[in-house]
Amino acid sequence: MLLVIGSALLVAAVVLLPLTVIGLRRWLRQRGVARLRPAALALHEGERLTSTGVTAPGPQGTVSSGLAGTDCVWHGHEVLRHYWPLNRDGGDSAVRERACDSIADYTSEDLFGLVAEGADTEGERVFVDPADCEQRGAELCLQRLVGRPQPGVATVADDLLPRVKGRISGIFRGETIEFEYREWVIRPGRNVRVTGVPTVRDGQVVITAPEGGKLLIEPDVDTQAVRTPPRRTEAFSLTAAFTACTVAGAVLLALGLSVG
Repeated sequence: MLLVIGSALLVAAVVLLPLTVIGLRRWLRQRGVARLRPAALALHEGERLTSTGVTAPGPQGTVSSGLAGTDCVWHGHEVLRHYWPLNRDGGDSAVRERACDSIADYTSEDLFGLVAEGADTEGERVFVDPADCEQRGAELCLQRLVGRPQPGVATVADDLLPRVKGRISGIFRGETIEFEYREWVIRPGRNVRVTGVPTVRDGQVVITAPEGGKLLIEPDVDTQAVRTPPRRTEAFSLTAAFTACTVAGAVLLALGLSVG
């Protein structure tokens, strides 16, 4: 009886062996993607992936934001024009409500690095191309209102206007009240989640926007909320089952032979 059970367990171990090897290889590939190893991400070129890591300088190093001059890896700014709409009814008792238009909008397109948490930010890394990106939750590093100059009133010089990148455009309707400058940045060493498509470019793995879509960048995500990868559970379960069948089968087979 021991020989029969031991043999059956060894047969089960032989069947589990290739499944265990496949499971381990799948888990190692998934782990490589999670650890942001360029070679692992390159295997998924053209596939939409979500990667979580820590921001690091890009090939050009740390950059400075256009308005505030803050050290960062990504920055964007917007200029709003606040104004009084034209009073068309002509009544003295009419109440005017202020409105605003966006007259300038700019986001940087310099590559920045992405590494796994705890990894060397100067070592091997993948890069993120923020062109055509949508960011959710970047740090607001500057917000300033600059009023329209009034006759006979000393005003602070608008030193931000010459720093605005991109074209200033729009319909300048109504009576200008003030201009509002706002700038957002993502600093080095921040946790971010990036959803895009890995691409091999000049020997480097770069995460880009999918065709016809946007690259999603979400700063300051909770990296502790990531669940145990299913491939890891599968690999460990198969390995445990293979080991148990091999050891138990060998022991029972040996006992059966000794008794017999």
